[in-house]
Amino acid sequence: MSRKVALVGIGKIAVDQHVPAIAASPDWELAATVSRKGSVEGIDAYTDFATMLAERPDIGVVSLCVPPVPRYAYAEAALQAGRHVMLEKPPGATLAEVHALQAMAAARGLTLYTTWHSRMAHAVAPAKVWLADKTITRAHITWREDVRKWHPGQDWVFEPGGMGVFDPGINALSILTHILPAPVHLTAASLEFPANRQTPIAARLAFSGTVTADFDWRQTGPQTWDIEVDTTAGMMALRMGGNVLEINGKTMAGENSIMGEYPALYARMAELVATGESEVDLAPMVHVADALTLGRRIETDPFFF
Repeated sequence: MSRKVALVGIGKIAVDQHVPAIAASPDWELAATVSRKGSVEGIDAYTDFATMLAERPDIGVVSLCVPPVPRYAYAEAALQAGRHVMLEKPPGATLAEVHALQAMAAARGLTLYTTWHSRMAHAVAPAKVWLADKTITRAHITWREDVRKWHPGQDWVFEPGGMGVFDPGINALSILTHILPAPVHLTAASLEFPANRQTPIAARLAFSGTVTADFDWRQTGPQTWDIEVDTTAGMMALRMGGNVLEINGKTMAGENSIMGEYPALYARMAELVATGESEVDLAPMVHVADALTLGRRIETDPFFF
């Protein structure tokens, strides 16, 4: 197995998470980057993806960090060139295009991995174990953060395909769909769209099984990433985006840091490539698609970075 990875899209998430995760990995070596503007010191930098694929047949894995809308074309080209592909979340702009990539990878015997970094948070696995035999009476997600902090000046998040507040909200949904003992489905949604934008800045969701969610991209100061689950055995809470587990108000597991998530993704990618498998889970994205289908649109104040 080639240990070499090409990282495509050198923006904030690549610099903050992917680059240090690869640097610390015993499995992978960052061999090239592809970006119109960004680069990583000491690493071969390309501005054209086709050129990189043609000139670097030694690179076996492509990790895509470009926005969702152009991602399909990059993934298709990588698979056609015989490379394994890692997809940053959300894995695509539409469900259909990810299904197409899944079929393409399977036909070529290549690995396709739809990563959900929040599932790798420190406390998610023990939360899933604790909930496995519990009867859930209510669950609520509060996921509120500052878009200006996490996507400074990135207007694409408010364009069609950018997902708006569902860009962070899907992280919560990726945890929810992983830890609940039984699946839920969306029953209603209200979506707040700034008057000058194409995607929502806030969302309120209701699911079967008395599950609700509150997403908002306008929170300043401390950020809130909480999932609280009431059961007949007491209350479980995931704090810090799934990194801290509380049972009945007492901290039971986890670590107050998000820096373990991306190393775990790259370790999982190594396992998948070694065993010749793919991992494609679209459950979080299905909930977003359903919200955009069922959601009642509410127009709110214009938003400017």
